Amino acid sequence: MDQLQTVEIPITGMDCTECTQHVQKAISGVSGVQKVDVFLSSEKAIVQLNPSVTKMDEIRTAVKNAGYSIASKDEEAKTPNAALTDFSRRMFTAFGLAFGAVIIVVVLGEWLGLLEGLTRLVPFPVGVTLVLLGGAPIFLNVIRAAFNRQIIAHTLMSIGAVAALLVGEWTTAMVVIFFMHIGGYTERLTAEGARRAVKDLTALAPQTARVEKDNEEKEIPVSEVQLNDIVIIRPGEKIPVDGEVIAGHAAVDQSSVTGESMPVEAGIGSQVRGATIVKQGTLKVRTQAVGAQSMFGRVIKMVEEAEAHRADVQQFADKFSAYYLPVVAGIAALTFLFTHDPLATAAVLLVACSCTIALATPIAMLATIGSNAKRGVLIKGGKYLEILARADILLIDKTGTLTLGKPVVTDIIVLNAMDERTLLSYAASADRYSEHLFADALRRAANERDVKLSEVTNFESITGMGVRATIDGIRVAVGRPILTDASMPPQAKELEAQGKTVLFVSLNNTLAGLIAASDTLRSEVPEALQDVKRLGIKKIELLTGDNEHTASSLANSLNISYRANLLPEDKIRIVKEYQSLGHIVVMAGDGINDAPALAQADIGIAMKAGSDIAIEAAHITLLREDWMLIPQVITAAKRTMRVVKGNLGFTAAYNIIGLLLAAFGFLPPMLAAALQSIPDLGILGNSARLLKNEK
Repeated sequence: MDQLQTVEIPITGMDCTECTQHVQKAISGVSGVQKVDVFLSSEKAIVQLNPSVTKMDEIRTAVKNAGYSIASKDEEAKTPNAALTDFSRRMFTAFGLAFGAVIIVVVLGEWLGLLEGLTRLVPFPVGVTLVLLGGAPIFLNVIRAAFNRQIIAHTLMSIGAVAALLVGEWTTAMVVIFFMHIGGYTERLTAEGARRAVKDLTALAPQTARVEKDNEEKEIPVSEVQLNDIVIIRPGEKIPVDGEVIAGHAAVDQSSVTGESMPVEAGIGSQVRGATIVKQGTLKVRTQAVGAQSMFGRVIKMVEEAEAHRADVQQFADKFSAYYLPVVAGIAALTFLFTHDPLATAAVLLVACSCTIALATPIAMLATIGSNAKRGVLIKGGKYLEILARADILLIDKTGTLTLGKPVVTDIIVLNAMDERTLLSYAASADRYSEHLFADALRRAANERDVKLSEVTNFESITGMGVRATIDGIRVAVGRPILTDASMPPQAKELEAQGKTVLFVSLNNTLAGLIAASDTLRSEVPEALQDVKRLGIKKIELLTGDNEHTASSLANSLNISYRANLLPEDKIRIVKEYQSLGHIVVMAGDGINDAPALAQADIGIAMKAGSDIAIEAAHITLLREDWMLIPQVITAAKRTMRVVKGNLGFTAAYNIIGLLLAAFGFLPPMLAAALQSIPDLGILGNSARLLKNEK
């Protein structure tokens, strides 16, 4: 069997979700194509195909026949900033054109009789010729779509224009063509508004890098930088790659990736991310990832593809728009049947615009996803915004989530004849290959006390329990009491009552001592949890593998419930338990040991960024460790759904009123054509509010 290949194809000419469906259908019909995803926000199609069967020319022809085109390399390489610099100016221009044209048509055309006079002066054949010349590009697209058995937004308007010609109203048909062009412009502008958040994000990526080779510095395009290349970054410049600092010291502004406003210090051994900015100092960085493989590249890619995870309300709008045009055609037919008025029938066809319905949801969703990405919150799709807006349960991991995740050893209690240094040496040595945070605390404590670690054999890590290993012939176990088969000594109860985590250390199945460690609560957590409660989360519960005393001490201080002594599978069980009762569950964890529970929850929020596991398992990833981002993203989800409902309500009311006025003869065809482009601008203006970085 031939190996399937995935390719990205830039598409131009798409204005709404309906357009993406046409492109998807066209490409899917090409021989050898297995799967197609088309994205309005990033103007591209991701195609899974059999390269030995599928030819690029066939895809290009299919896209062209659908009324769109594949962008050339030059078009694809345009700097995003260039497309955005005059966005606001063109938006206001569109408003001016639309409203100004309506006034001119109504006042000069209808009230002052200008169009009627023009009809008498210009011979009808000349008028028809002008209509055909002015509408040629639109008519050709409609005819091409008809051959592909597609009804597009301009299909009905074109029929309306033809109807006006048939009854001798060539000036009305010309006005219709004029407003079809204005409508097309506003739809392209509105679609660009949907893409604006993604383009803003993409524009942050540096385009060149200063590479050191053979003791010389050379500036090259970022795309030409290779792994292990040495890149030099000076003050005020963007870091073009992910990598490790091998020389220099600098303050790095990471706001473009994490949203964190305060610069962080970077020195030899530090990891730095692409698209961040060196504020002070100079760095030499060894390249570890570049382009799409870098953290910033992955963020951009996931934001671009977020629209694949469409919300239920968006899927409803997509389905509705597919049936809308046939319904309008039916209303037009009934209008003609009962009124025998061709102009009223034409007005019905002209006032309808399915693109408005199709754009109502994705523009709002993409605006929120893009603006949150710049603030350090990666949302995988509109589907998760809709779910988050309805969530009522928040489950929280403790270590590394509520706490800083850097516990320190506070007590070492020896229960036999050995000294504290020897006990710490056994415990830290047994845990030297463990990745658990408490293992790290043991190793740091040993290093601070200049305690040497021994080599281990037969190392065994038991998830949620601890570790076992053999050291100098002695079988050592470090972890929970059940792992060491030890009873609970009074010292352990005292330490746990203080909210500390106690590690039991046994040697050859005999309890040798206790080591206590404690973690620090993140300072912003209490305020963040209060905000979360005000936003409609009815219950917040702490889930931890720590003991009862440690969990209760922390939970009581935050006025939340808790469950202690949990294994990873227990957390999944609790998530399912709440879901079975009809609750919408949000799980916040560190994205690694909590990955299964994050995936099971309706919304998984990974508190730690940087790992593939965190980004893949969670539905929402916080790119900086700041608990205030959680109430902020819940607020954003609720605001987005209000905007979406507002967009849909406005669109529905506008179209219903317009259709009724047209059907009963109160709306002249030329005014109907003028009014059909107004809703696009209303939706764009309403959704643009979501681009603001409100706290």
